[in-house]
Amino acid sequence: MTLLPWEIALRLLMAVVLGGLIGFERESHNRPAGFRTHILVCSGSALIMMVSAYGFTGQIGAGFEVDPGRIAAGVVTGIGFLGAGTILQQRGSIHGLTTAASIWVVSGVGLAVGVGFYLGAALTTGFVLISLLLLRRTEKSFFSRHRLKRLHIRAVDQPGLLGKVGTVLGDSAVSIRKSEVSDPEKEESSGADLISLDFLLETPLDLNRLELFDSLYKLNGVIDLFWDNQHIPRGS
Repeated sequence: MTLLPWEIALRLLMAVVLGGLIGFERESHNRPAGFRTHILVCSGSALIMMVSAYGFTGQIGAGFEVDPGRIAAGVVTGIGFLGAGTILQQRGSIHGLTTAASIWVVSGVGLAVGVGFYLGAALTTGFVLISLLLLRRTEKSFFSRHRLKRLHIRAVDQPGLLGKVGTVLGDSAVSIRKSEVSDPEKEESSGADLISLDFLLETPLDLNRLELFDSLYKLNGVIDLFWDNQHIPRGS
């Protein structure tokens, strides 16, 4: 079976449109792989699938069969390396997984278009856009409420303390949304100047709180910790 020129053009155009839709969403959020990258991946996958399925018709001898699935499997493997390039790691926090997954899905959409599975390609594109656009808002509104925590620290006033606390929080992938530092107050018993540090934090779902508290207590001058208004004893 061979494809007519208009069928080839239609499939490539459809791959450009579907890949572009997903890529436009990624581009709008300033992701490392955006509009053009998704179009290239989708249209390239469609072309490779067409070559694999129809390009060798009549060019092999009797008794031999073409296996389009072998080239398709190679595309999926190759896209894995491309997607890995969009994943960044910063201070224990990993970014770019969603974009890497979108590139992987776009390659599948291109393969589906290339083999003529138009309905599957279109439905997958629709579901991906729903996931990226609508579920993104749902995820933020639902999980953010459960991840916002308040941290109160009493400590001896000293230069660089706020920066040291910020480093510990960053190492645990905790984001500071708001911070306040009180004026120093002299403690009568020790004569030291004490300050209070209040933070509104966005924490990861897999945060190891005990490890975080231990790291904060190891900072020189930290006296007490309060997590959501609950006192955290040293060594707990």
